[in-house]
This record gives sequence, structure tokens and C-alpha cells, in this order.
Amino acid sequence: MTIEIRRAGRADAASLAELAAETFPLACPPHTTPASIAAFIAEHFTVARFEEHLADPARILLIAEDVAPEPAGDALAPRRVPVGYAMLVTGEPADADVLAAVTARPTIELSKFYTRRTVHGAGVAAPLMGATIAAAEATGAATAWLGVNEENARAIRFYGKHGFARVGTKRFRVGERLEHDLVLERVLGGDRVSPSA
Repeated sequence: MTIEIRRAGRADAASLAELAAETFPLACPPHTTPASIAAFIAEHFTVARFEEHLADPARILLIAEDVAPEPAGDALAPRRVPVGYAMLVTGEPADADVLAAVTARPTIELSKFYTRRTVHGAGVAAPLMGATIAAAEATGAATAWLGVNEENARAIRFYGKHGFARVGTKRFRVGERLEHDLVLERVLGGDRVSPSA
């Protein structure tokens, strides 16, 4: 597997919507109903919504692709299969709980970070996180923050390995249910470690 990570463009909207629809359920707690997941996907992960995100100067979307040579006529052309994506959002946090927990400014939200289940453990997530942190640092933000469901132990461990630490909690609505998320933060720049909770 050869992974290439690049900034996503408008032509990637359909691939991003498909990736989001496939990967969002992986992050949901087991009690989340299929109907709630489907409704959330239908509202938030459409091609049109990703076109809006890609046109928004406050958002940075990265896409990870498995690139393999494939015959194309007399030459080999790369076959690109999207396997993960990340989305950063600049600006002040809108959630009051996040505002209270994340005190450094400027800050940037790691709003989305997903890889396909088929590539879990295959070396995709770490380079995607490295590229995401580099993109966050390039904005001049002092910290990056994210929300992760308190029951998503795998993601919490992964974020911890990449310098994120718990600084608070917030709520996140999926369907009729309010989920409890941990707010994690990471100091940006060099080898600095994340702030203590």
C-alpha cells in the first residue's frame, strides 16, 4: 500500500461524501440507532455539503489515497483509492463547553478524522495525522482541539499517541440522543506536548 495525502479540492466532494458515509458509523457508540446514523449522514455528509466545505476558506480538507500503478494503455497510470480524510476548521469554537475548555488562541478544530475500516492498522492514520497537524500548524494556530465520543476507546488512544490530552467535555447530538464527547487539545509547533487536563 502506497499512501499519498493531499489537500482535497472541489472534484473530491463525491469521494469525501462516500468516505464520510462509510466511516462515520465506525465512530458512533453501539447504542446509536441505524436510523439516527442514517439521518445524520443524510444531513451532514452529502456531496453538496462537502462542496460547501471545500469552498469555505475557513476549512482545510485533506484526503489520503492508496495509490497503485494500473495499466492504462501502454503505460502505468496511478489508481487512486480514497482511504481516509481529515477536516480542520479555523475560528473560535462555537460550543460554550469547548470555549471554556480550550483557552489558547488562536485554535483550530480537527472536526473530522476518519479512515476506512479496511485500512485500520495498515499505516494510514499516522501519516494522515502528521499531515493534518502540519496543515494546522501552517495556519498559525497555537492549539488544535477535537471532540471524540467518550466510548470510542480506540480513537481516544490514537489521539493520545499524537499529543492530544483531555481538557473538557461537550455534548454532540446524533438523532434524538445527546452523546457525551471528550474535548481533547494538542499544542501545535515542534515537539511540544499537549496541555494537561
